[in-house]
Amino acid sequence: MGFGNHARKVRDSRLPYPWRVSALRSCVQLYRPLGFNATLSYLQSKAGRFRSDEAALLGALNLIEASRAALRVELETYAARRREAKRQGRRSPRAEDANPNRQCRWYWYGAPQEAARHALWFWSRHRPPLSGGPVLEELGGCVQACLDAGGVFAEAERGLLGARLKGLERRLPTPELLRVVRHIEVAAGLR
Repeated sequence: MGFGNHARKVRDSRLPYPWRVSALRSCVQLYRPLGFNATLSYLQSKAGRFRSDEAALLGALNLIEASRAALRVELETYAARRREAKRQGRRSPRAEDANPNRQCRWYWYGAPQEAARHALWFWSRHRPPLSGGPVLEELGGCVQACLDAGGVFAEAERGLLGARLKGLERRLPTPELLRVVRHIEVAAGLR
C-alpha cells in the first residue's frame, strides 16, 4: 500500500484506534527522513501522545504529510532545473547543487534544523554504547556540542565543526552513522 492509502486509514474514525496508529506507523515506514524511531519521536514531540490521543494522531499525520508534500515540490523543482540544464548541455549536476533525491533520507522538509536537533537528541539517548572506539567518541562529541549550542555556532566554530565532520565522514563505517553526520550539518546550518 502507498502512503496516501495509509494516511486515509489514519483519518478513518470508523477503524479501531490501534489500527489507525498502526497506519501512521506505516506512513512513517514509507517516509522517515530522521530514521523510523526518531521520526516517530519527533512527531510525538510536536503533536503529542498520538498513541492515545486522536487530535495528536491527526496532528502527527498533518506534520508528516506537510513535510512529504514539501519534499515532493522540491523534487519537482529539481527535476525541472535538471531538464533545463540538460537542454542547455549541462549533463551532470554540479557538486554544490542540493539534490533532494539524496537528502530526503535525512532532511525534514518544513523545519529542518529543529528536526535535525531532535534526531540528534534521540540518537544521543538511544544509541548503542560507544564501543566503536575513538571515531564514535568523536561523533558523540560533535553531537553533544551541537545539542549544547542549540545548533547555533559562530562562523569560526561552524567552520571547525564542518572540517571535523568531513574528517569523520571518511572514517564512519555505516550509513546510519553518516546520517548522524548529516543531522549535525543541518542542525548547525552547514547544509
